[in-house]
Amino acid sequence: MKTIDDLIRAGVSGRRVFVRADLNVPLEGTTITDDGRIRAVLPTIAALADAGAKVIVASHLGRPKGAPDPQFSLAPAAARLGELLGKDVAFATDTVGESARATVAGLADGQVAVLENLRFNAGETSKDDAERGAFADELASLADVYVGDGFGAVHRKHASVYDLPARLPHAAGGLIAAEVAVLKRLTEDVGRPYAVVLGGAKVSDKLGVIDHLLEKADRILIGGGMAYTFLKAQGHEIGTSLLQEDQISAVVDYLERAKAKGVEFVLPVDVLVAPEFPDLKTKAPAHPAVVGADAIPADQQGLDIGPETRKLYAAKLADAATVFWNGPMGVFEHPDYAEGTRAVAQGLIDSPAFTVVGGGDSAAAVRTLGFDENAFGHISTGGGASLEYLEGKTLPGLAALED
Repeated sequence: MKTIDDLIRAGVSGRRVFVRADLNVPLEGTTITDDGRIRAVLPTIAALADAGAKVIVASHLGRPKGAPDPQFSLAPAAARLGELLGKDVAFATDTVGESARATVAGLADGQVAVLENLRFNAGETSKDDAERGAFADELASLADVYVGDGFGAVHRKHASVYDLPARLPHAAGGLIAAEVAVLKRLTEDVGRPYAVVLGGAKVSDKLGVIDHLLEKADRILIGGGMAYTFLKAQGHEIGTSLLQEDQISAVVDYLERAKAKGVEFVLPVDVLVAPEFPDLKTKAPAHPAVVGADAIPADQQGLDIGPETRKLYAAKLADAATVFWNGPMGVFEHPDYAEGTRAVAQGLIDSPAFTVVGGGDSAAAVRTLGFDENAFGHISTGGGASLEYLEGKTLPGLAALED
């Protein structure tokens, strides 16, 4: 897999370089609430611009339905990119239309442009190879070279991720190269003990990775909404907590396999409960109660791990050599339910381990709760992509960058 270092050594001055980034940032209206993904791709864009390339940045944002939708415009991301680069960034109001062609044609050496949301064109996400390929052809006409650096999208067989690299000389950006190097440390010659912390809402989102990690990890700590399906599988009352009843048999199988393999499964021993989900807009006090994980009242729902579980999980991380964390422990967006996630983040920092925060909500939680990102070994920009890599799957966007 070639990298941008190879491209820059070969010379990119005056060449149109298409950078497939991941600018899929959270927005409240037109305000970016977390610019982590923009900052992550910044070194690649800056290096190409400094080398004299005409840099064309493209990304998706949200899930528009194959047509323009103002609420998913990349204009705020383009503006923020310009602020971070300290230079003007041009913005095309379409993906491959008149504005995109004119914007690219107007670039001088070292200048940067951002195209409008790729998913405003149905060809980007089409399952039809011909439709996807036709869109890739249009994108290819805008550029001379392709750089893949949107790690959060490499598990998608989309036109800009999978088909476009086949049409242009291509290389991996610095972000993708760093992500792959880290993930190899989680799958090849892993330092032990290897602890994995999994949270988030749904067991079904983590089925494949749990299955694969049963062959790799020494201990697996479970939190978040998915923990209640595990507690239910053990026969506990979980009240009105989040439950995926159709996954109970799979969870029972995981627990049995873990026991047989000597993999330690660690579940909450206490939880914070309340009668209803908190108001995340007003952040009004929720007044949760702490109960044993085996004593959740029938009319209450679990919304965070409790204080004893926080201590337990910190202890399970203290002697680890490698830690991978994906998914918050509770509704961290509300201050009354943020302490479980905070405790896990602090546990990673306090551990001597090589620590990886697996993207998505976990990365957002680290920033929201005020932690120094440099205190962790690595913060991934792609939750889904990281999980599929750890499952042992071939990621289309990475395969497309191989020579």
